[in-house]
Amino acid sequence: MSSHCELEDAIRTLNTLQTNASFLDQVKRQRNDPQEQLVAMKGFLERSGLQVEDLDQLNIIHVTGTKGKGSTCAFTEQILRNCGLKTGFYSSPHLVQVRERIRINGQPISKELFSKYFWQVYNRLEETKSDDVCSMPAYFRFLTIMAFHVFLQEKVDLAVLEVGIGGAYDCTNIIRKPIVCGVSSLGIDHTAILGDTTEKIAWQKGGIFKPGVPAFTVPQPASPLEVLRNRAQEIGCPLYMCPDLAEYEEEGISLRLGLAGDHQKTNASLALQLAQTWLQQRGCKGFGENKNLNPQIPKAKWPLPLASVFRPSVPMVQGLQHTIWLGRTQVIQRGPISYYIDGAHTNSSIKACVKWFQEMALNEEKAGGGSVVRVLVFNATGERDTAALLKLLQPCHFDYAVFCPNISEVSGVGIADQQNYNVTLENVLTRCLENQKKWNLLMEERSCSDPWGSSLPVDSLIKDSPRGAPLLLAPSSERLLNCNSLVFPCISHALQWATQGRDPDLPSADTSLLHHHPVASSGSVLLQEAAHIQILLTGSLHLVGGALKLLDQSLTE
Repeated sequence: MSSHCELEDAIRTLNTLQTNASFLDQVKRQRNDPQEQLVAMKGFLERSGLQVEDLDQLNIIHVTGTKGKGSTCAFTEQILRNCGLKTGFYSSPHLVQVRERIRINGQPISKELFSKYFWQVYNRLEETKSDDVCSMPAYFRFLTIMAFHVFLQEKVDLAVLEVGIGGAYDCTNIIRKPIVCGVSSLGIDHTAILGDTTEKIAWQKGGIFKPGVPAFTVPQPASPLEVLRNRAQEIGCPLYMCPDLAEYEEEGISLRLGLAGDHQKTNASLALQLAQTWLQQRGCKGFGENKNLNPQIPKAKWPLPLASVFRPSVPMVQGLQHTIWLGRTQVIQRGPISYYIDGAHTNSSIKACVKWFQEMALNEEKAGGGSVVRVLVFNATGERDTAALLKLLQPCHFDYAVFCPNISEVSGVGIADQQNYNVTLENVLTRCLENQKKWNLLMEERSCSDPWGSSLPVDSLIKDSPRGAPLLLAPSSERLLNCNSLVFPCISHALQWATQGRDPDLPSADTSLLHHHPVASSGSVLLQEAAHIQILLTGSLHLVGGALKLLDQSLTE
């Protein structure tokens, strides 16, 4: 069997773990006893051939938070790689290929290594299954175990480990002795699992603290910060507050960041503290020179001691500057088209996205001259309050709002890495129509009127279209069809309409698939005549991943 076929087979087998029936039954039993989830994870780890104690060798940096934890991990990994260390990095979700979740020296593991370690772990679990235990871990648990195997076998110097959801009962939290822990900005997300207040969420995030292991956090609202402080005291974890990034700078020289947006300064400050502490704890060279060697007295505004400010070393400065983290405040320029790409999906991260987009888009508009058309491409998943997210996006003054599922193409041409067996086509299209209706209602508050009044139910759209997938969707609201909003069945069709063939690297639209609704027709003219088209893709990392698959072919290689 060729290596390509082995990889495809591995990914398809992995995808079956998304809907593992025995695991779903186990989750129902564990709901009232979350601690049992960690016990089950430990059992899977041991069946795969590892003991929890083996993970101590990985010299782990463990990072949680609601927003910014991935960016923080990316900054931290790049800094330590710049110091000459061999790094492992485990993150989620992936954007285009599942191999992105497990990285060595910043690069997704090779197809050959993915296949090799996948089958090693899978076969060991198959060989040790029995009737009285859940035979296979679910998707995320499996990849976490696989990552541990990869990092140990490939002998990395350290592993940067991003928490999946929460912290206390996340499967990454079976580790016993990380070198240092970090908590990025907190907010409301995954409420069904973590709780519906920032205090409950902070308690979950603080669950990664370990006795005697230093931890750092960033400025947080007073109440959840107090929860983190109490958790640290209970566990016996020394917890520090990160200073502003500006405090690391001298003589008016700003630290340049590879990731755009003011919110990344907070993530960069946290990364500097995590990297500095790791290097000091491990007795390595390359850490920064302390500006003040005496521990700082806690500032009155924070119930935590402030971490010592230091002068970043050259590898640290360059690490911050060279960090790349796709799908987060990313800009792709293609002639008259600018794609602004950010996987923001919580209220706080959407606010940060809006601030970044408005600043960048305005600067571009001033520099370019001529007419500009702004298009929002949006989708959101899970139990998120999409009306709240869409309301936050309104100040961007989009000319058109486009809604589509996280599906790159409806033709079925895609990659197994992006398959999601937990949703149906009808589910995702219905969600898009609901999102469009929420947007239209928000626009109606701004005096949006509607001369047209027709809509089709989702089931008829699916049934009446070729290959069982709709090629285009009529607007959903019976009254609000003149709000310049459209629904498309996939990302490809949405981008084809928004770019009107003006992106030379995007496949040209089949004119027979174009929307025939008046909004689409009038919009096509404006888009074709605009001097510049600004497209913001946001609301879901999965949407962003599907878009990047179309916009950057190198990511599928």
